Amino acid sequence: MHLSFLASFLISFLVLAVSLCAFCAVNQRGFFFVFFFSFLLFQSCLLLLTTVVNDEIYSGGSFYTNPSDLGRLYSIVSNVDVYSPACKRARISAPFLFESSGFEQNMRPSIEVLPDECLFEIFRRVPEGKERSSCASVSKKWLMLLSSIRRSEFCNSNPVAEEENETAAPVCNDVEMVSCEDNGEVESDGYLTRSLEGKKATDMRLAAIAVGTSSRGGLGKLLIRGSNSVRGVTNRGLSAIARGCPSLRALSLWNVPFVGDEGLFEIAKECHLLEKLDLSNCPSISNKGLIAIAENCPNLSSLNIESCSKIGNEGLQAIGKLCPRLHSISIKDCPLLGDHGVSSLLSSASSVLTRVKLQGLNITDFSLAVIGHYGKAVTNLSLSVLQHVSERGFWVMGNAQGLQKLMSLTITSCRGITDVSLEAIAKGSLNLKQMCLRKCCFVSDNGLVAFAKAAGSLESLQLEECNRITQSGIVGALSNCGTKLKALSLVKCMGIKDMALGMPVPSPCSYLRFLSIRNCPGFGSASLAVVGKLCPQLQHVDLSGLCGITDSGILPLLESCEAGLVKVNLSGCMSLTDEVVSALARLHGGTLELLNLDGCRKITDASLVAIAENCLFLSDLDLSKCAVTDSGIAVMSSAEQLNLQVLSLSGCSEVSNKSLPCLKKMGRTLVGLNLQKCSSISSSTVELLVESLWRCDILS
Repeated sequence: MHLSFLASFLISFLVLAVSLCAFCAVNQRGFFFVFFFSFLLFQSCLLLLTTVVNDEIYSGGSFYTNPSDLGRLYSIVSNVDVYSPACKRARISAPFLFESSGFEQNMRPSIEVLPDECLFEIFRRVPEGKERSSCASVSKKWLMLLSSIRRSEFCNSNPVAEEENETAAPVCNDVEMVSCEDNGEVESDGYLTRSLEGKKATDMRLAAIAVGTSSRGGLGKLLIRGSNSVRGVTNRGLSAIARGCPSLRALSLWNVPFVGDEGLFEIAKECHLLEKLDLSNCPSISNKGLIAIAENCPNLSSLNIESCSKIGNEGLQAIGKLCPRLHSISIKDCPLLGDHGVSSLLSSASSVLTRVKLQGLNITDFSLAVIGHYGKAVTNLSLSVLQHVSERGFWVMGNAQGLQKLMSLTITSCRGITDVSLEAIAKGSLNLKQMCLRKCCFVSDNGLVAFAKAAGSLESLQLEECNRITQSGIVGALSNCGTKLKALSLVKCMGIKDMALGMPVPSPCSYLRFLSIRNCPGFGSASLAVVGKLCPQLQHVDLSGLCGITDSGILPLLESCEAGLVKVNLSGCMSLTDEVVSALARLHGGTLELLNLDGCRKITDASLVAIAENCLFLSDLDLSKCAVTDSGIAVMSSAEQLNLQVLSLSGCSEVSNKSLPCLKKMGRTLVGLNLQKCSSISSSTVELLVESLWRCDILS
């Protein structure tokens, strides 16, 4: 009875003593006196406890055969040293321990003399909030020990104390209290979010986050990007997060080679509310870890796996069977994943799976047939670099008639996409609104026109590096796309050659609002004139990188746009002159909001005069590398109706320090000013502008 009473007393006392020591350590006041008193009382309790054990168990007497040994405890007092280095928290050490032969110096700090089992029993009784965070501030050992305790292992804390200590104390140098404001990331439902990148990603910091956020319910979202090369994130750090943040809902691990299945086991065991899991370049995680997630996290709704060399079909099969709420899946560059895993996942989760992305996988026509048959809920589908899928696979996917809800389709570098398979996809996806084809070298004009005829709901079409597409195919697609096509984008399509249309202009595409033709060197003035006549309702035009177009090609387009242009990007069109800008300002000055003339070296001050007189709503103007001078800047500054917010003069060598008063005057509305590579503007002028335009972000 005496033994149990003294043990309970000893534990209760240690909880009080540790809390007091931690509080004093954080506040850096009175630590020595409290700890010294606690140390003496702790030694006395141990001595008394030893005596009771001796009296109750051993009839031969005390453990101390020599009565003089009883005084050795008190002789330690005169040998206690206090070590207090500058700018650091005071640390106490009792460096002399007695042995039969005498005193022997021991440099280990006395704060770490207590065994982990004893500290565990103490820490699990420390109230949540400020007290627990203060204990974690004492040493790294205490921090890691606190982070290893599961929330279920803590004794019930006082609700009143929790309410009073809602804001936890800072936890040593490695702890940063998590708040939405600190991270700049706020989920719609108010998750606490933390992102660690590079050298900041260590086990110690994860342990600090787990302890520091426990009083707020723990993290809701954790992102780890990269890992410290010396003290990188391991399973221990992830285990600390799992034990301290059971409410974790989103976990993202990128390039963390030392995190393996053991870390995911802990996440699966503790974080049953997990909804989103992102694994990228995690070579130590295998099917076992993914199966554990599937078995313990039924709320998983989004899964992204990229470059995980040990994850194969078994893990994906478990996800499909055990995660009924999965609606988004993305798999990239996983060599062990094949038809068995993909088909099993798609067939099991067919009723809720809405977003599917497959890239660089060793799948065949069979997987695409499963997508076409079971993808009844799929709305977004992306297929990239599927080298083993033939024309037959895409044809079957389209003709299976299972993709009735498909709205967005992206296909990149797939040799199986041909004219025949593309038409089959259009016929089997009646609600398809967005189509993007990249590097599909076997799609020709015939396939594009057939697709445009069959895809009656198509609103956006993007073609990138499809080099068999010519001007004839573009014109045919525009004239057969129906009444819903609103956006057309052509990027690096080398097959387009500039030539006059040899037939009457077909019926116009009256609903097209966005036209982007970028870096297509064969697209010249003749082709642009034809497109301009076909698209009279354009509002956004991007012709960047078309160095072959001239004034004669773009003027018909400007004249045929009836709705009024809002955004125009002519960067890199080096042959355009002031005549184009003057016509643009005269015809569309009442609607124009953005104009990019970067690299148009023939644009002079005459264009700025036209802009100042006609463009009432222009807010973003890029004149980089144009031949404008101080006179043009002066004209714009004198235009009261012009309210520019962003102005770029990068590389304008003719703009000098003389424009300082004009730029200051324009600064009443500017929030962004680019003066990089302006060789005639001195650094002192830039400094004056920075002082005057305090609300404007200036690049120089």
